[in-house]
Amino acid sequence: MKAITTSNRRPQCRALCALLLGIAALWALPSIARAQLFVSQSNVGSVGEYDATTGAAINASFITGLNRPLFAIAVSGNDLFVANSGGTTVGEYDATTGEAINASFITGLNGPLGLAVSGNTLFVTNNGDGTVGEYNATTGAAMNPRLITLSGPADLAVSDNHLFVVYNSTTVGEYDATTGAAINANLITGLLTSFGLAVSGNHLFVTNFFESTVREYNATTGTAINPRFITGLDEPDGLTVSGNTLFVSSVGSGLAQPSGNVGEYDASTGTAVNASLITGLNGPTGLAVGAVPEPSTWSMIAIGGVALLGIRHRKKHRTA
Repeated sequence: MKAITTSNRRPQCRALCALLLGIAALWALPSIARAQLFVSQSNVGSVGEYDATTGAAINASFITGLNRPLFAIAVSGNDLFVANSGGTTVGEYDATTGEAINASFITGLNGPLGLAVSGNTLFVTNNGDGTVGEYNATTGAAMNPRLITLSGPADLAVSDNHLFVVYNSTTVGEYDATTGAAINANLITGLLTSFGLAVSGNHLFVTNFFESTVREYNATTGTAINPRFITGLDEPDGLTVSGNTLFVSSVGSGLAQPSGNVGEYDASTGTAVNASLITGLNGPTGLAVGAVPEPSTWSMIAIGGVALLGIRHRKKHRTA
């Protein structure tokens, strides 16, 4: 008969398993981070960081010392681009810490109002000289600083190879994002002091500042889907879409007071999810949502290693 023996190695194996499991859990923490909503406040020259689900402030002074950052805010991976609309530069910042990577990433601009990123291309509107410029999103080098020339360009949005630009506060034009050629320079007309623009699939959303609305259009034809998609806003400025959520910034009528807010709406119906998601802002304009990080490779390896160790330990126990 085989003798049954006990080993003092069992507690040690259990302790090792627990230790490795703890390390894996800690390593996996960044993968469950919640989405960030970045909001520029032009009146105080800052960008704040908020929880995109609850509206809670993560860091209301995430980036400071800016020169009137208006709609010109965009995020790509861990890079946050912010333009000094009252100046001549676009800065690059760490989207996790807010630290400047290069505060003078792009220079020599003239009233940059809008930013949009597509792959490794950064598009910038220059309201002062009536152009949309194209820049390398990694180096800041100019690819074509006069990709498009038009009157009073403000915000812009890109989808596939289509670049949409609000200009003259009344019109949205559609352009080829590679060549700058006009696809339809008058895709949407008759707007009422429009600044903010966002695209989601075949839906194009535009703010109407003095009408206090957000309008919805067909991004292919420019036909109005719902000219009163969202109503009752208080001087809406900026827009951004994340999944089926549309965020809208409103300056608020009391410019001397921090009366601005960011509201959250259903991008399919326009129904308010939370019309006062973030309140007490001072001149909120630009909006951008940071993507939720995917589980890191190291966290998956660590968790897999713990599972493998557990399986091997169980097999040894059964054959003992």
